[in-house]
Amino acid sequence: MNKLFMSLRDAAAREDFLRDEATYCRRFGLSEQQAQAVLARDWQAMLDLGGSIFYIYKLAMMDGLSMQYLGGVFTGMSEAEFKAVMLAGGRTDV
Repeated sequence: MNKLFMSLRDAAAREDFLRDEATYCRRFGLSEQQAQAVLARDWQAMLDLGGSIFYIYKLAMMDGLSMQYLGGVFTGMSEAEFKAVMLAGGRTDV
C-alpha cells in the first residue's frame, strides 16, 4: 500500500489512479481490505493496515485534504480542533 501511495508523486501515476482506482490498487497487489480502505478513503483503516501517515498523506493531498485534517482523523478531532491544539503547543496525553 505504501508503494502505491509513493507512486502518486508522479503526475502520470496520479492520472492512472484517478482513471481507475480499483485497477491501480490491483496493480500494486493490495489485499481486498487494503483496496477497500483506499477506495473508501478510510484513513484510519489505511493506517491500521500498515500505511504510513506520511505516505497516506500523498493520497489525501490528491483529495485536497491537509495533514491537519488527517491529524484530526487519527486523534478523534476535527481539523479545526487539531489545528488549535497544535497552535497551542501540541497535545498532552496526561
